Amino acid sequence: MPLTKALGQFVADLSPNRLPEEAVRIAQLGFIDCIGTMIAGRNEDCVKILKQVLAPGDGPATLVFGKAKSPAPEAAWINGVAAHALDYDDVALRGHPSTVLVPAILAEAETLGSSGADMIVAYVAGYEAWAELFRRDNGLLHQKGWHPTGLYGAVGAAAACASLRRLDADKAAQAIALGASQSAGLMSNFGTMTKPFHAGKSAHAGIMAARLAEAGFTANTDALEHPQGFLNAISPSGKPDRASEPKLGEDWAILAQGLGIKKYPTCYCTHRAIDCMLDLVAANPVKVDEVKKITVNISDYFATVLRNHTPQTGLAAKFSIEFAMASGVVAKRVGLRELTDTFVQREDIQKLMQRVEIITTTDYDEELPGAALADSVRVELASGRVIEGAPVRRATGHATRPLSETQIYDKFADCLDAGGSDIPAETLFARLKAIQSITARELTEV
Repeated sequence: MPLTKALGQFVADLSPNRLPEEAVRIAQLGFIDCIGTMIAGRNEDCVKILKQVLAPGDGPATLVFGKAKSPAPEAAWINGVAAHALDYDDVALRGHPSTVLVPAILAEAETLGSSGADMIVAYVAGYEAWAELFRRDNGLLHQKGWHPTGLYGAVGAAAACASLRRLDADKAAQAIALGASQSAGLMSNFGTMTKPFHAGKSAHAGIMAARLAEAGFTANTDALEHPQGFLNAISPSGKPDRASEPKLGEDWAILAQGLGIKKYPTCYCTHRAIDCMLDLVAANPVKVDEVKKITVNISDYFATVLRNHTPQTGLAAKFSIEFAMASGVVAKRVGLRELTDTFVQREDIQKLMQRVEIITTTDYDEELPGAALADSVRVELASGRVIEGAPVRRATGHATRPLSETQIYDKFADCLDAGGSDIPAETLFARLKAIQSITARELTEV
């Protein structure tokens, strides 16, 4: 069966009893991490501006887990921006799946009165649709200027919302095609409010795509694989796999890929090097004025993404390997309190960033396209002493190096504290752990 129709059929057929148990656990983790980062980011300027400009009326969907409500499309848009505002949300499939899927699913599920079990099914539907597109092109989208979260996210969210609305196979395929036509996101806007905008707009697109398809709005059910369709349009090489038979529901991508839960609120391309630097300074206490030079070894792809070499704001610093290294030496950590304009502009941070040299490689890890086999850090002191950290192949929090349950809760609680949550962390965490036995409305109740 052709790709777009196959995805529509998969979404229409998916039900709770078809999900592997581990897929349910991973989807639940996606909800936990995304909702935590959403609450942490809800007071960011990008969220305030979007709420002001959209000025949504009253509706059934909760805005950023507070008392205000709005129609679902606007709620998904605003909540998606909040979830991605701090760049602290989970990663997989060369993007940020949960920051698109969860806001779209949650807003539409509140509208429909859906169960938590329905939301989990919708998440897996969206994840698998995203993954099916991801596997068909090994090209590095960032190097062409695309933000994968904005491209794959609109399709994934459309699949998720089609699942919630229980669309038949044909209408689900049309919803997916409508989502594909709303895909967007330029890497040139990284380090600004527009990067989280991509995530929120994709969540909004998913809701609108499913609603329009249900109402009879038409789209071509070969929109993904058509010669002038989605895969060819975004492909860096122009040679994506448009013809192979999908194995949806047989080979579960969510089991193979999982989710990476971020330990640091910075671009994921910095995480392996941060791990290396923090291990290095923990074993070898280093004073700032002793550092002559810091050398970071990463891939050319990571270096392209980390485009801000002399950031002046916390937002820009999220995409700066120079800042990540300087913060590691000065603060011995890279956390929310370091990602502020005041900290970034400190004289010692600014001076140390100038001593960072980046060495790149094109020798990629086959399992992590675009990543080097490992990232490493070397610190040269004024005394002539050289300290080298052990190379890091997988960042802390990667699916193969998962955070413990305690670490997951601690991050969640820190995020709720940072955002001034209306719901106590232990209460909301307990609801999320029991998500399959409650409704969307019970989950968001303040």
